[in-house]
Amino acid sequence: MIKGKVSSQLDQCWESWHNRRDKDSCDLLIKAYMPLVDYHVQRVRNGMPRNVNSGELKSHGMMGLYDALLKFDKTRDLKFDTYASFRIKGAIIDGLRQEDRLPRSLREKAKRIEAVQEQLEQELCRMPEPSEVAAAAEMTEAEVVRTMNESLISHFLSIDDSAGDEGSSPSFVQTIADLREPTPEDHAVKTAKYEELASCISRLTENEQLVLSLFYFEELTLTEIGRVLSLSTSRISQIHSRALYKLEQLLRAMPV
Repeated sequence: MIKGKVSSQLDQCWESWHNRRDKDSCDLLIKAYMPLVDYHVQRVRNGMPRNVNSGELKSHGMMGLYDALLKFDKTRDLKFDTYASFRIKGAIIDGLRQEDRLPRSLREKAKRIEAVQEQLEQELCRMPEPSEVAAAAEMTEAEVVRTMNESLISHFLSIDDSAGDEGSSPSFVQTIADLREPTPEDHAVKTAKYEELASCISRLTENEQLVLSLFYFEELTLTEIGRVLSLSTSRISQIHSRALYKLEQLLRAMPV
């Protein structure tokens, strides 16, 4: 009874889609035939290198499904599932070809090397050396390294892609460190150093504190500080040097 009801609703969607091409019917039909897309994505994905993203394959497959909805002729003696399967798989393959920047021969060689790598990983329980892969694949070590390097740089990564297993890892953008922004640890260390420095400065004489403040914070020259304090430039230089020396000794004596 439930199956018959679902079938009736699907027939209504088809009727509405063929007559009016309305968005709601299109959305319902796409949802109903989504398992077809998932099925062909999985089949194609099984024969692809590990760096091929399933999300991209599904995007191509969705375009194929929508194209099938637009072009399907219900008057023909052909089931939509059969027709859509051809369009979905074709769209996925076409999408891969457009994105693939490697010659077909090199792509086939890279797939062969990856298959050998996976087999050796299982047998050795570790990452195989290039020489071991080369021997198993009946290639030279230089050929294996060159092929995999060319295969690697042929793929462009999206900064929003998952950095690990799909759906279980943060995206690449989340793993990039912002060197301009201090970490909480950096902030805590910096704050502690400031507090230590402030404590040491407070132990200097009034003149020494004033000279340091005018020189490092107000950015006055030693001559200008001398005019403010009515002292000679050489005397200000002595105060400045003595203050720095005392600060160094006080900081050295601070507990680590």
